[in-house]
Amino acid sequence: MSVTVIIPTPLRSLTNGAPEVSVEGKTVREIIANLEKEYAGIQERICDENANLRRFVNVYLNDEDIRFLNDLETEIHDGDGLSIVPAIAGG
Repeated sequence: MSVTVIIPTPLRSLTNGAPEVSVEGKTVREIIANLEKEYAGIQERICDENANLRRFVNVYLNDEDIRFLNDLETEIHDGDGLSIVPAIAGG
């Protein structure tokens, strides 16, 4: 399945400045792995050393937080949109 992945500004240096990319995969985990194949270094910014989503990174599938779905095993369908959103702190 092919999905459009929205890349946040801090990670665009890894995608040659592209704000969105098209990636194949059946689950969010596969999408992230395929992102890594094409854009080396992006996976370590999204996932920790145990291959889990980093606490400060949110991933949305069609506006739904994947943590409330099936996390990284959430299934992808053709035409879905995936957004990577880093948490922002401040005061």
